[in-house]
Amino acid sequence: MSARSEKTIVDIAAELQLSVSTVSRALNDHPNISLKTKERVRKMARKLGYRPNAMAAGLRNNKSRTIGLIVPRISMFFPAAITTVMQNKLQEYGYNLIICQSNDSLEQEIALVNTLYSARVDGLAVSATLYTTDFSHFDIFKQQNIPLVFFDRVPKDYNVKVIKGDDFRGGYLATEHLISKGCKDIVHISGPLTCNLYSERLAGYKDALQKHKLPYKKQRVFFHELTRDNALQTAARIFEKKPYPDGIFATNDTTAITLLEYCRNNGIQVPQQCRIIGYSNDPRTEIVTPSITSVDQHPVTMGERIVAALMELIQARHPSSYKHSQEIVPIELVERDSSAGGAKRKK
Repeated sequence: MSARSEKTIVDIAAELQLSVSTVSRALNDHPNISLKTKERVRKMARKLGYRPNAMAAGLRNNKSRTIGLIVPRISMFFPAAITTVMQNKLQEYGYNLIICQSNDSLEQEIALVNTLYSARVDGLAVSATLYTTDFSHFDIFKQQNIPLVFFDRVPKDYNVKVIKGDDFRGGYLATEHLISKGCKDIVHISGPLTCNLYSERLAGYKDALQKHKLPYKKQRVFFHELTRDNALQTAARIFEKKPYPDGIFATNDTTAITLLEYCRNNGIQVPQQCRIIGYSNDPRTEIVTPSITSVDQHPVTMGERIVAALMELIQARHPSSYKHSQEIVPIELVERDSSAGGAKRKK
């Protein structure tokens, strides 16, 4: 059986005995074409199974009306929430979104950058992998004046638009909150320090300890990818022997939820014996028992700002001529039962 042949506007024109240009204008809702002719053309297009070739149209006008998005994992709450906001906002501007995930693989990220460049996206938004320290594979977008915005996981020294959360303040507020509840021995569970998120949250943790005259203990700080399996291994190390910590600041909610489960399964009462704080305000933190205190990163605000920045750069004549600029999205500590109770420490 022969492959199905793709119908074109030439086929529609032949069936209706119209010119190709008339069919093209009718399909594009040109004001000079009558409503009757437009309806005839659309009806025949449906009958023939005609599909517009958006790629070919993009080649003609040098606009694909698509934005590329690279996130580490679409399964994580924060990037998933941002993706939803971006897709909805971009549709308001008449743009579609191509969503890609790097799975925290630098090799995959490089491949996706090349794929999206070949797909002629009109702009690119990126949350980098945990291990991206050399961002030169993004240079092709800058060289070709294609708008490029980094968010959340961002480069430190690369001339692009950056939109990120206030991770230092988030780390500081989380730690200070535990201290205000009477905690004196606070564990910090961090991701790899090659990623800006975790280096800044660690700095906030250290600063809060120093301000409240508590020692920084290397044996109370753990670094690894923030997965459930890694969290269980770390929990076993934390509670291997006494004295147990009286507070834990985990830099993502998956880790905080896993620690809560570990404590429950091992007879460690939360918050009576150990208080726990997570990060991102994942909806799961509200429905577990006890509910988990977390840091809200406001993904709706960040998603809206990413789209606004892309639209501003698309409208600019030379979008890559700008220098490094950084926009900080405020964070907010959301207190719940996992850190409840306790008297404030004297300062």
